[in-house]
Amino acid sequence: MLQFAVPGSPRSTPGSGGTIAGLKRTAELGLTAMEVEWVQRVPSNTEHIEHIGKVAHDLGITLTVHAPYFVNLNSREPEKLLASKKRVLHALTMAEIMGAVSVCVHPAFYLTHDQKDTYEHVRRATQSILKQKKQFFPNVNLAFETMGKHSQFGTLEEVLTLSQEFDIYPCIDPAHLHARSNGALNSVREWNTMFDQYTQALGKKSLKNMHLHFSGIAYGPKGEKHHLPLQNSDAKWKDFIAVLAEKKVGGVCVCESPLMEDDTLLMQKQYDIFN
Repeated sequence: MLQFAVPGSPRSTPGSGGTIAGLKRTAELGLTAMEVEWVQRVPSNTEHIEHIGKVAHDLGITLTVHAPYFVNLNSREPEKLLASKKRVLHALTMAEIMGAVSVCVHPAFYLTHDQKDTYEHVRRATQSILKQKKQFFPNVNLAFETMGKHSQFGTLEEVLTLSQEFDIYPCIDPAHLHARSNGALNSVREWNTMFDQYTQALGKKSLKNMHLHFSGIAYGPKGEKHHLPLQNSDAKWKDFIAVLAEKKVGGVCVCESPLMEDDTLLMQKQYDIFN
């Protein structure tokens, strides 16, 4: 089953718009998933985190998490690398307490290093983080995201290879790949190829439990600029949803549109046509 998730508390959430209120509003809208946006920092109040998880469970809402942006697993400065690994580990640990299924991470920047060298450094950092899995986050997936800028580690091939090696699954963002390729990956044929690559790397059952992001996106020669509403972009989003239905993709698809719940509901409504 594929669930469409709003990226954080919906804009229409009353009051201060906190996570608890956001979950309740998400349920009112008829959505069954939400991505908790820990992009600036990861909270440490375990009682509050447990409460969020209980509310989500009671409302029947599946949770994913977006880890802090301040991560570079290719940093050659020991203090910065350690801080990056700690942020990822903290996000995974709190996500476990909350009952989330997957944590999206922006893995690294190439800096002045080539792809092969960067991959090896990210691989070693990942190995270090996952040594803690059994103790701190046995049930949560570490999802390295496909990234939209040429300066960022996160091609489809990179995240699939890394995921295959460590028995995890990535966060696939076709909008980022569309921007990174300066306008490619925006057709049924290309999306089918993408999902075929995913299946080849991670197995026949891998499409049943994916972590996806999707939105419209603005881009230029260097790749991603910023996200756009679906209908104000060149994204062939209806065709993408048709591919999701045809491939019987399951898991969670987070709509990262600036319009948040409006476009999430738009995607959900379009998907329902096929079911």
